[in-house]
Amino acid sequence: MRLVLPFAERQRSRLRARLESGEEVALVVPRGKVLRSGDVVRTAGGREIEIVSAPEKLLHIEADSLARVAYHLGNRHVAVQVGDGFLRIAEDHVLEQMLRGLGARVTHVEAPFEPEAGAYG
Repeated sequence: MRLVLPFAERQRSRLRARLESGEEVALVVPRGKVLRSGDVVRTAGGREIEIVSAPEKLLHIEADSLARVAYHLGNRHVAVQVGDGFLRIAEDHVLEQMLRGLGARVTHVEAPFEPEAGAYG
C-alpha cells in the first residue's frame, strides 16, 4: 500500500488521507517527525504503508554562488532541498524575484520535494 503526500502533509503529526487504493487512513506520528519518501509506517492492525513524496510546483535554482543564495533563503527560514549543483524551494513569486535579483537562474519544475531536515532533524 502506498500513501502519496506533499511535503506540507508529511510534516503533520495528525493526518487523515487516502491511499492510492482510495482507502481512508489516519496517521499519528511523533511531533517534529517528517515523513520521507520511502518511509514505511505500520497501522495499528499491522499493515505496512509506504510513504511517497507527491510531485509539487517548485523553483529549481542554479547560481554561480549557491552558498550566497542558500544564505538568503536560510535567513528567511525557507525549507530548501539541496542537490548536486542546485537548490529547490516551494514556488513563491516574491522569493523568485529575490533570487533573480541575486543573479540566480530559476526555472519552474514539478517534482517531489525533499528539503533538508535541519541541523537537529
